[in-house]
Amino acid sequence: MKEAAPAARSPDINFSIALGLGAFLIRAIAALWLAREPIWDGHYYHFGAQRIAQGQGYSEDALVQGMTVWKPWAHYPVGYSGFLGGIYRIFGSGLEIAPLANALLGTLTVVLSFRIARTFLSTRRSYVAGILVALHPGLVAYTAAVMTEGLASFLLLLAAWLLIRSRGSLGGAALHGVSLGLATLVRPTSLFILPLVFLVNFQPKKLAFARLIVSCVLALLVIAPWTIRNCVRMDGCTLVSTNGGWNLAIGALTEDGRFRTLRPRDGCEVVTGQVQQDRCWANVGLATIMKSPLHWLGLMPDKLRQTFNHESFIVEYLHEADPTRWNETLRAQARAWLTRFHGMLLWASAFSIVGLGPLLPCFLKSARIPHWRRPALTQGVLLLTFVLGGAFALSDDFHPFWPFALVPALVSLLRLPGQPEIGPVGRYLFGLILSTALVHAVFFGDDRYHLVISPVLCILAAAALRGPTPRTSELP
Repeated sequence: MKEAAPAARSPDINFSIALGLGAFLIRAIAALWLAREPIWDGHYYHFGAQRIAQGQGYSEDALVQGMTVWKPWAHYPVGYSGFLGGIYRIFGSGLEIAPLANALLGTLTVVLSFRIARTFLSTRRSYVAGILVALHPGLVAYTAAVMTEGLASFLLLLAAWLLIRSRGSLGGAALHGVSLGLATLVRPTSLFILPLVFLVNFQPKKLAFARLIVSCVLALLVIAPWTIRNCVRMDGCTLVSTNGGWNLAIGALTEDGRFRTLRPRDGCEVVTGQVQQDRCWANVGLATIMKSPLHWLGLMPDKLRQTFNHESFIVEYLHEADPTRWNETLRAQARAWLTRFHGMLLWASAFSIVGLGPLLPCFLKSARIPHWRRPALTQGVLLLTFVLGGAFALSDDFHPFWPFALVPALVSLLRLPGQPEIGPVGRYLFGLILSTALVHAVFFGDDRYHLVISPVLCILAAAALRGPTPRTSELP
């Protein structure tokens, strides 16, 4: 009896494998070539991971009255150090281990981005989205940084994929909540993504509130053990970390919208524990905001400029880690190149809400122009606005691309005539961008924070200027 031939893999699976292998190769090379001693926040994530790998928990040894005392940590979120701690336990804590782990995370993020794009874009456009994420120079270079953004981005996209893949079922909402809980342990502001479960309006709509509750409960259950640990070990209870009040105070006291060092004279001169210190800084931040709320609101554009107008953090991180390799000329060129690529990507993503379909009859001088007049006019004005806005941002020395992080997301909610289909997937992606912008408008800005949503920008850039018959949301 003749055996049946094995079923061939689908083209999507083949492309996913090829894309993943290519993405990992690029990132592994970057990791091995650029890996250096972790600096800035990366030093603390690395040190915390080493302590966890050694079985000493998230802690440090403090010298008290000449004696070494075990002291628990909670200032930085534990998630990334916990992830690295497990890796270090198996492979050791050599300088190349964390970057290689980041390379694996980046590869999974690339494949996830392609799979998400495949749910609402054509085959070719979804291929473009995956390739954009794989080759994104900022994401590739960031592989060498022992920082949280790569893991946070992966977990947020995983949460999105789990919800989308299940078409918003309660089981999918539960898995979404678990992923967001893990993401919150890496970056506490990830918890603000939860309302998107309700806003995306997957069918049936009557289950929208139930999906939100399920996701919220599962996310809190994932976080709960760490919160209990903090209540027991620290000088008070804190949900994940003790830098929320700290960041609020920075956002209230900053002069230019970005990070500034807090000093005791800013308002917290006498503190004993990490939780007490965080609460003190939270009070300082709230008092400063209430004293001059208009000034605080006026700082928001500066914070968004710092977050979205440029991409330079990774260059400065690498320079600080290895000054001899990164001279001033190379630093300036790298910053300019990464900034230009990011700006073009953010600009291109805005055109995902511009419909090419209504404009085609005008270009083709179709007899049906009167039927298309209102959609064509609306989409034509939108297209011209984005073209002129992007041209100005490119020509200006400060590259003010930050409005493209807000305006398209807000316009997508209006359902303008001729607008291409956004669907649940598009609404969720725009929600990720909008939530990132709002978080950093409240706290403070830095360009490394937009790297968490750079894969989202790649997906939306691939969706730019869709034709007259966009696909409805479907799942492979």
